[in-house]
Amino acid sequence: MQHIARCIEHTLLRPTLSDKDIDQLVSEAKTHGFCGVCVPPFWVKRAQREIGSADIQLVTVVGFPLGYQMTETKLEEARLALRDGATEIDMVMNISAFKMNHPWFKIDLAKVTKLAHEQEAILKVIIETAYLTDEEIVKAATIAKDAGADYVKTSTGFAGAGAKVEHIKLLREILPSHVGIKASGGIKTLAQTLDLINAGADRIGTSSGVAIVSELSNPS
Repeated sequence: MQHIARCIEHTLLRPTLSDKDIDQLVSEAKTHGFCGVCVPPFWVKRAQREIGSADIQLVTVVGFPLGYQMTETKLEEARLALRDGATEIDMVMNISAFKMNHPWFKIDLAKVTKLAHEQEAILKVIIETAYLTDEEIVKAATIAKDAGADYVKTSTGFAGAGAKVEHIKLLREILPSHVGIKASGGIKTLAQTLDLINAGADRIGTSSGVAIVSELSNPS
């Protein structure tokens, strides 16, 4: 159970969440030993206060959920999140620029990665696999790796589809071992979680973390 729990980033990104929801998210992460919590930028400061000295990574999102913000906007989002206590940044890539083969695409990733690394934070690039062909997944992940990303992440959870085993396998085949893979989007069960980890995922982003670890304790 502990191994599975330490792969889970307990996530809450719905638009109607409250301060009590953030407090509960962090409390559950402490109780179940999750590796991190993922919250909107507005709630980073409160989550950091609730985490205190606990061994929990504080993750937030940048360029969310569509990725087409200006680089300067993403940099300011990241800077403020890091100031408020975030230790990991999940940034949505500029899907529009990528599809256009725009040369600025890699620079966009590299600039935010550099800022995160200067603050000793981790940078994950969300490539949003639902909008990409297999060939585009390989290309986007390779560019993210070359730009210095620490992880490639499958999804925002706001597109038409989320993490798929075949995409995790594809990413693991083409990414070096030092670049992690975060599976996210539509992960609700223990079976899904195990399939994705076995396929090569290092992290699982999900709002169903408690239900998943509860399945371990109470198998049907």
